[in-house]
Amino acid sequence: VALVVDSTGAFTDPTADGDSEPGALRGHLEAGAVKTILSAPFKIRSKGLEMPADTVTTVMGINDEDYNPDRHTLVSAASCTTTCLSYMVKPLIESIGGHNLLSASMVTVHAATGSQQVLDRLPGSGASDLRKNRSILNNIILTTTGAAKALGLVIPEMKNIGFIAESVRIPTSTGSLIILVINIQDEPGKPTKRDFINGIYRDYAELSPYLRYSENQNVSSDIIGVPQAAAIIEGTETHTRTASIFVNLAKTDAADLPEANSILEVPVTQAVIYGWYDNELGSYTNMLGDLTVKVAESMV
Repeated sequence: VALVVDSTGAFTDPTADGDSEPGALRGHLEAGAVKTILSAPFKIRSKGLEMPADTVTTVMGINDEDYNPDRHTLVSAASCTTTCLSYMVKPLIESIGGHNLLSASMVTVHAATGSQQVLDRLPGSGASDLRKNRSILNNIILTTTGAAKALGLVIPEMKNIGFIAESVRIPTSTGSLIILVINIQDEPGKPTKRDFINGIYRDYAELSPYLRYSENQNVSSDIIGVPQAAAIIEGTETHTRTASIFVNLAKTDAADLPEANSILEVPVTQAVIYGWYDNELGSYTNMLGDLTVKVAESMV
């Protein structure tokens, strides 16, 4: 076997030796595989270790050109949430510019996954998050997501932008939703409008096979199985509000300047954008298949 796609979820640490117990991602390479694709984000278990040079995290259509077949043997396809989020953020950065994005936050309202419990059960000794042992069939459960960290791997500009990512699990089998909130620095007298934001996604969707823009009033079951749709922007729900923030220059790096006692008025627009994604077949699995084809073709 020359190319392995590891979808077990059991082996995500790219630094673990191939002969580690009870197994490791690099074990595929030591067993003879030339390359291995991981259908999850890399997770380094030992603090202080760097990401190995032969690894890369890619999202098709966003940064798959970062994959170097002569260098990379372990390839992460990120996660379904990072995939959707990248298609919500990349069009904004290309149109508005990363330097004009002051901060961002997101919440993914995420369908249940196989790691969750059908029924409540007793937590193990020393468990830090008791909610992981609660029934997903009967609860809305707050949890964590690594989407913010992974997003910086596929869109490096996001490393310089304050970004918070949260996750809420709900009792549906598939079909998830990202609610993205961004704060944009405007030019004086030129506030960012809802139609402008929607136009960015509408135009990008015409060029990208992985982004959809919708003016329909969707519910989660409507987007299940939509082929290759990394994100489906719900244009009817995009909202913007513009206001001024007042910056005290005495509390900035400009404190030594003559104008340090000045108060600077900055126009800022807050935009709320909704993006659907089928976290199983429609979005992530289809794109994982495309990545597998890309890697396989590079091995011929």
